[in-house]
Amino acid sequence: MTPASDVDVALVGLGPVGAGAAVLLGHAGLRVAAFERAPDIYDLPRAVGLDGEIVRAFQRIGLGHEVEGVTQPHRDGDAVWFTDSKRRALFGAELLPHGVNGWRDIAFFDQPELEALLRDLAGRLPGVALHTGHEVLDIREDERGVRLKVRDLATGAEREVTARYVIGCDGASSFVRKRLGIGWQSLGYDQEWLVVDIVQTAEARLPTHTMQVCDPARLTTYVHTKDPYRRWEFRLLPDETREEMAQPERVHELLASWLPPEHYTLRRAVVYQFHAATAERWRTGNVFLAGDAAHQTPPFLGQGMNAGLRDVINLAWKLPLVLDGTAAPSLLDSYAAERDGHARDLVEWAVAIGQLMETLAAAEAAGQGQPPTGEHVSAGYGQGRTVPPLRGGVIVEEQVGDGNATGHLFRQPTVRTTAGEDVMLDELLGPGFAVVGRTGADLAMSEASRRILTRLGGRTVSLANVDTRLGKVDALFEKHAAAIVRPDRYVFGVTDEHLSLDDLAHRLSASMHLSA
Repeated sequence: MTPASDVDVALVGLGPVGAGAAVLLGHAGLRVAAFERAPDIYDLPRAVGLDGEIVRAFQRIGLGHEVEGVTQPHRDGDAVWFTDSKRRALFGAELLPHGVNGWRDIAFFDQPELEALLRDLAGRLPGVALHTGHEVLDIREDERGVRLKVRDLATGAEREVTARYVIGCDGASSFVRKRLGIGWQSLGYDQEWLVVDIVQTAEARLPTHTMQVCDPARLTTYVHTKDPYRRWEFRLLPDETREEMAQPERVHELLASWLPPEHYTLRRAVVYQFHAATAERWRTGNVFLAGDAAHQTPPFLGQGMNAGLRDVINLAWKLPLVLDGTAAPSLLDSYAAERDGHARDLVEWAVAIGQLMETLAAAEAAGQGQPPTGEHVSAGYGQGRTVPPLRGGVIVEEQVGDGNATGHLFRQPTVRTTAGEDVMLDELLGPGFAVVGRTGADLAMSEASRRILTRLGGRTVSLANVDTRLGKVDALFEKHAAAIVRPDRYVFGVTDEHLSLDDLAHRLSASMHLSA
């Protein structure tokens, strides 16, 4: 018998990743304690873009519209572009009001506001306790569980908390990662950039789209963030220092060609070293890393925080199944198998965007009239690249690749049901696993397969019963009669000439390490 613990999951760090984890795990009915050293929410922006996959994960627990509510509503002209030094568009993509996940592919927000919402949502849950102003001093694991030594910084009082599992969401300088002795694997990008955030006045006339400005004199990113905020990132030149570049007068010089100083107030200016790295391993025993504690990326894709939230989304549907005995603890081995490669793909893509900016700037400096073509350009926005698939873990691995749907996110259109109600497709799929077929006949399976689906809280959904109103049904049904979709909406596998639905169900049982 497993010894009793104070909580099911302890979270170290309560930024957006930790707070998001508290919401997701708390909604799953787990006992959660979160510890954050800072007494208050950090009141300056860091992450600024929230993608549709993340909003969709909160939709699964009925909070999609609430989370999207803190983002900037869609604006005419929302787009991302690569430009030349004169800010003339070279290529890019429009940011549409509806994406493959049923929500916008990217929506801008202000991080303090999002963190406040997530903490508020977590604090409403009866099984969740948030401890701000508390520092974790030590972590060790024994037969009783994972023990955390915690200090209340206001009183100096120390206590021990025992958890079944711990997730370190405590940022790039993570205490948890250091305590576990886990190092970094560098992916080869280390550059210093000045990040500037402003509050613009009503008189400001800034561009209405986000730009990667490929200027030979200085690479620059301009982000059309949530109103009334705006952001720039300026790459430092070899002879420039951190101290010099963060001075207000220097910042005003850099912004002079964009808007006059009377049209904005400076919110922050700080030099960051943009890193590309992933942790050497993602867990030790029952302690996991997530967010910046596990991976660091240049910001060109806006995926740092989103990748971190994907980490805890992954754990949030697996941990409850292990803790209630449905699945064996070995299911959790799939966490690193799924998240490491996926996060690494996104980091490498962000690096490729940085390299593309350098390529385009060099082409302009050399007097080339047209932007170059080739491998680097394929990294640009609007060039056909999408979110990477899962390549291992709880999926049918031999189906991954060659344009197949397995391992990819399942599309979510808005559909009309036979009752005449317009809903987003996930509302029909439910919060757990789902078997989706073209017709009711395509959902036929053995009683043993149905028992597997029932144990996982799954549903069957026939697309013959719905009429698409907005977006598109997943293209996989052009080739395949049925698919199994995971709770996080990645495709586990599809039926084909080799695998029937019963075959998929039994493969799912094995992949999930279902207990006898």
